Amino acid sequence: MSEIEFSDGAREWLLSIADDKHLMGQQHAEWIGIAPFLEEDLAFASIGQDELRHAAWLYQLIAGDDDAAIDELAFGRAAGQYRSCHLVEFATDDWATAFVRHWIFDLADAYRIELLASSTLEVLRHIAARIQAEERFHRLHSQQMLDVLLADPTAARRITKAVEQIAPLVPGMFDGVAGEVDAIVEGLTAAPFIGVWPSVRAEIEERVGAVDWGGTPEHGRRTVRSPNWQPMMSRMREVIALDVEAVW
Repeated sequence: MSEIEFSDGAREWLLSIADDKHLMGQQHAEWIGIAPFLEEDLAFASIGQDELRHAAWLYQLIAGDDDAAIDELAFGRAAGQYRSCHLVEFATDDWATAFVRHWIFDLADAYRIELLASSTLEVLRHIAARIQAEERFHRLHSQQMLDVLLADPTAARRITKAVEQIAPLVPGMFDGVAGEVDAIVEGLTAAPFIGVWPSVRAEIEERVGAVDWGGTPEHGRRTVRSPNWQPMMSRMREVIALDVEAVW
């Protein structure tokens, strides 16, 4: 895939999606071997692999076919240059919370990729179609598991508690980045992502009841990293840090 020239704003908008998927994939990967039962261990591993691959496709769209440039985007930027939302940076060792984040993230991301699928840029529509083909299985998994959990009173209480913990971080996923207007003008996406927030919120509350979201989406938060970001990035860079000159 040859490098495509984007404005700085459109590039920043693309990075907000790629960074979300990159960190979400990492979060899922860290449950390998420690999920509560084998099926979820395998499911989280597979979903995490998909998210990392989706992030790589978007990084490649920005950086071209230069592997070093793609790695630099994924691992080499300063903290303030990342555009991930705090939802994907959040650290949890509780599987119920990790599962609820998986369910909500994939629900919201489906709307975002649908906007991407309406791009006037053919290569971006192609990427969106590939993502959609894989992520429908993510949503099927989370919805079926949610049905099972909500049917059990003890599990349902744990899910409710996890939703309460995650809820204040969810509006931040819809925070606009400075380049979103440029991305719309340049035809990368059909509309602002914040426009689907009411639909996502309604779908969530239809399953779990009224939720205290603690606020609404706003501009600016994606330029600020959460306290969880640096420890996570250190783990992600652990192998690279062994020898920054090595070719792995």
